Amino acid sequence: MSGQNLKVIIASDVHRRDGIGVEIFLDNQLVVEIFRDDSRKTREVTLHNKNVSLEIVEESIAIFKSEIPWDFLD
Repeated sequence: MSGQNLKVIIASDVHRRDGIGVEIFLDNQLVVEIFRDDSRKTREVTLHNKNVSLEIVEESIAIFKSEIPWDFLD
């Protein structure tokens, strides 16, 4: 994503949810979150902007797959 200020934060959540995910920021604004919820055994994508380009979504998924283990924890 040339020319864009992309920042990735890997974050776990054990208070509201039970799992780990990635937060994708573009120009210091949260645009995509992908979260693996171990208690519900789900993986979910949340878009924080109405319009997020396909390129950003695809890159976010690739980052999630490379940084977050696929298997759920018990």
